[in-house]
Amino acid sequence: MSAAIEVQDLGVHFRRNRRGRRSFKDLFAGASRRSRPGEFWALRNVSFSVQPGESIGVVGRNGQGKSTLLRLVAGVLLPDEGGVEVHGGVAPLIELTGGFVGDLTVRENVRMTAGLHGMSRAEIASRYDEIIGFAELEGFEDTPYKHLSNGMKVRLAFSVVSQLDEPILLVDEVLAVGDKAFRDKCYTRIDELLADGRTLFFVSHNERDLRRFCTRGLYLDKGVLAMDAPIADVLDRYNADYNTH
Repeated sequence: MSAAIEVQDLGVHFRRNRRGRRSFKDLFAGASRRSRPGEFWALRNVSFSVQPGESIGVVGRNGQGKSTLLRLVAGVLLPDEGGVEVHGGVAPLIELTGGFVGDLTVRENVRMTAGLHGMSRAEIASRYDEIIGFAELEGFEDTPYKHLSNGMKVRLAFSVVSQLDEPILLVDEVLAVGDKAFRDKCYTRIDELLADGRTLFFVSHNERDLRRFCTRGLYLDKGVLAMDAPIADVLDRYNADYNTH
C-alpha cells in the first residue's frame, strides 16, 4: 500500500521582513548561497511518510514550522528544497474562512466553495440541508456572508469542508474556536471521519485533543523534525523540553 503523504528532505525559508531583495545573481546561486541576512529556514531536512488511515499530530512551540508544514502538505505553499507527495485528495480544515466571498449569500457560498473543492452539483444539492443544519444557519441562507458573525463563518466553513469525501483531512487549530457545543459537534464529526478510514494530519496546541485523535506524533523544534514516535512519547518529550526552557 502506497503512503498517503510522503515528505522527503523538505525545506522552506522566509524573510523576516519584506524589504530584502534578491539580486539577479542570487537567482542562479545554490540554495545555500541564496540565504541573505534577514532570511531563515522555517523547515529544513524534514522527512517522513504517513500511511492511509494514520492519525498524525504535529507538536511544537509557536514559530517552529507546524502550520508551515501543513500548508506545504496542502499544496498552498511550495518548498525551496525537497518535496511533498500527497496520494489522494485533501480536505483542508485550515484558514477556514478563506475563500468565502463577502457579498455572496450563505447559500451561494456553500455552492461555490463545495464546487471549488470538487463536489458535483448533485452532491451539493443532496448535502445542502445537512451542511446548513450542522452549521446551525437555518434562516440565514440568504444573508450575505459578510454579515455573519465570526462564529457563524467558522461553523459554515467547517460544515462545508467536513462534508468533502477526500481521504486526507488536514486540521490546523480549528477546534480552538467556537463555543463548547459546536466544538463537541466538531469532535464527533472528526471521530466519524476517522472511523471511516480517513487519514488525519492534525496541528494543535491542545494536548487533550492530540491524545484523543492521534496515535503518532511529529515533534518540530527549530524547523527540524526532532522526534517521530507514538503521540504519548512525543508529548512527554515536548513537555520535558518545554519545562526546561
